This record gives sequence, structure tokens and C-alpha cells, in this order.
Amino acid sequence: MKVGIIGLGRMGEGMSRRMMKAGIEVWGYRRNYKKAEEAFENGYVSGVTTTLENLVNQVHHQDNQIGKSPGIFQLVIPAELVEETIDELLPLLGDGDIVIDHGNSNFKDSRKRAERLAKLGIQYLDCGTSGGVYGLERGYCLMVGGSTTAVSVCAPIFRALAPGITAATRTDPCTRATSAEYGWLHCGGPGAGHFVKMVHNGVEYGIMQAYAEGFNILHHGDLGSQYIREGDAEVAPMENPKDYQYDIDCTEVAELWRRGSVVGSWLLDLTADVLRHDHDLSKFDGGVSDSGEGRWTLHAAVDLGVPTPVISAALFERFNSRRLGEFGNKILNGMRYMFGGHHVR
Repeated sequence: MKVGIIGLGRMGEGMSRRMMKAGIEVWGYRRNYKKAEEAFENGYVSGVTTTLENLVNQVHHQDNQIGKSPGIFQLVIPAELVEETIDELLPLLGDGDIVIDHGNSNFKDSRKRAERLAKLGIQYLDCGTSGGVYGLERGYCLMVGGSTTAVSVCAPIFRALAPGITAATRTDPCTRATSAEYGWLHCGGPGAGHFVKMVHNGVEYGIMQAYAEGFNILHHGDLGSQYIREGDAEVAPMENPKDYQYDIDCTEVAELWRRGSVVGSWLLDLTADVLRHDHDLSKFDGGVSDSGEGRWTLHAAVDLGVPTPVISAALFERFNSRRLGEFGNKILNGMRYMFGGHHVR
């Protein structure tokens, strides 16, 4: 089996290496050809090309086969580059070719792309891919949308990328294993894969926010020892400062919670790792980005009339972390100053 992968960043390289290990021939393309050559020299891809046209020709040429063979092309690029990359690819592709989008595209865009490509005889699979830079070692969780025919053709790719059935303890009763137990799932028709991945990332927002808030409480657990009662009308007094004089080591708590706790998770593992190497988190400025999936999850929730208070709060807190609420807070300062002479805190 031969595939072409467009995008050889850390995630693309990791995916290529897992596929090659499974016996798949992987040809790669990256606009920065020097970086692509480095990937080839390191053995991360079977070969690289300088242009998309050369990549398509290379994938279409199958050994021991006369004529052009349908090709599989995997996009491992930012969502904002998918449309223009498809536009570049389309004149080069032919009937029966398959395009797999492994990025975080909006599921609505994925549906439109599948319809557009189907009219040209090209099949499009939206494959929400979770695992990031750790996927090389751990495997990737794959949420796939598209036609059953295209998914069947690409199943060897998904099996190569997925973690495998030993990645988690099987859920009783253990019946015949499904693809989900191996780490990949055909979620439904076009757009379904990115729809599931969108919600996956929304859930991720909520979980991460809960950890962040919990550790922040622990981090400030000793404020009582620093508290000075000043009779300040601007701030509600701490009822009993002696209740909050705990010097909690968050690094050690993170390690503790990883063992036997119901809140243990891979995200907690990562938290423990970063705290161990940077106890005060001095390399971070506290501004948290959002790449779109959280917003789309809320849009879907509104369309469906489904309550999502936790995911909503987590998304809005990310806005707040980037000081996007600063002007509104100043408005509050101004109103309080005008009606009561309250000073800015």
C-alpha cells in the first residue's frame, strides 16, 4: 500500500512513522522542502517530493501494476489551509482517489467538501485525529466520517495509526472486538468524524478547565497566612483566615492524584510533568488560545437546544485569560466609582 501525506510537521512525521512500521509506503510533501528532506534523511518517510504534482504521480504509480492506480492522500495541515490545498490537488487527482483530512476542520465544511469532491469521482474522509505529538508512541484516536467504501479501503491506514486493543482495559462483557476498541471508529457519513472530534475537544476544554481551577485553589491555599484585616469595604473579608494557612505542594498533589484517584487521566499526567519541570509555571503567561472546536461545540449545542454550561464556561474563561474582558471590567470599575465612589482594586 502506498499513500501520500501532505504536511510533515511533528504530527505528520509521527503518523508517517507508524504507517511505515506497518509496511505502508509513505511519500511526503511539505512546502518547506528542506524540512521534508530532513524527515526523509531521518527515515521518517519513504520519500519526499518537491511539488504536489510529483507527489500525486508518485502515489499513483504502483509497482507491478499497469496504468494509474487510485491514490490515497492524507492532509495533516492546519484547518485554514485545507481548502486551498484541496484546490491545488483537485486538478491532479482522478476518479477513485481518496482524500483524508486529519485536521480540525469544521464538520460543516467537511460535509461540503465531501459533496464537492464526490461530483468529481473523488472520495473525501474527515478523520478527527487526537494524540498530538505523543501519537507516535501512544497511537492516535481516529474519528472517521465518510462513505463505507472509502473507509474500508483506508482501514489498513487507520489500524496502523490507532493505539490498538491493548491501549485500554476492555469493558465487560467482552464480546467481539469492534474497531473502536482498537482506537478508530467509522462514526457515520461525511462530516461525522469531525463532528465527533469537535465535541471531543469541547469535552477536553471542560476537563482541562476543571483541573486548572482545582490546582489554582490549592495554589492559593495559604492566603489566610498573608491576610490582614483592614476593614476594607471594597473586598469581602475572609471569614476565618486560619482556615486557609495550608502550604500545598501542587506538584506532589498532581503526582498523588495520578495514583488510584478517580480524577486520574492522561491530562493529569501531562500536568504533573509540566509542574515537575517548572513548579511556578514561569514559562507561561496565562493566556490560553482556542482553535475553534470549543466555539463550534457551543454553536451545535445552541442549534440542538442542548445545555452545555461547563464547556461554555471553559470557553469563556479562555477569552478572559487573553484579557478580552478587560474593557468590560473597566466599565464595571467606572460604574462602581460613579455610583459609590468605589476605588479600583
